[in-house]
Amino acid sequence: MHARLFAIVLLTIGFGNSAWSQSTPSHGGHGGTSGGAEGSGCINAKISRYTPEHLATVKPGSEFSFAVSGSNGPGHIHVSIKQQPVAVQIEDKDTFYLVKGKLSDDLKNTVVRISVKAKAKVSKCDADGGWLLKIAE
Repeated sequence: MHARLFAIVLLTIGFGNSAWSQSTPSHGGHGGTSGGAEGSGCINAKISRYTPEHLATVKPGSEFSFAVSGSNGPGHIHVSIKQQPVAVQIEDKDTFYLVKGKLSDDLKNTVVRISVKAKAKVSKCDADGGWLLKIAE
């Protein structure tokens, strides 16, 4: 009887032990991933250096610019104003892309958001940002 109980305990520990040795998500250092961008090994896209600055008052047709780093390339940077795509020029500056555009002359006496989407190599590392400008004649 004791031998049978002993065998059951050994089998339980043996099977249980293999389950404990498996890597699990969010268990750093043992082959799992954290599930977030930080621990996944990706480079987060970043949007910065907004010009003119957030909430600045500008004239219709004014130029704007910003920098994007960590993007998958110029074809993966998209700009829109009032849900309409905006044509931009993108310069490769080795460690970032300098993006330049121009506000429409039709935008007058309003506030607009310049919306930017920058795709990274891993989708959970994409950037989605922008800033507001006041347009006055």
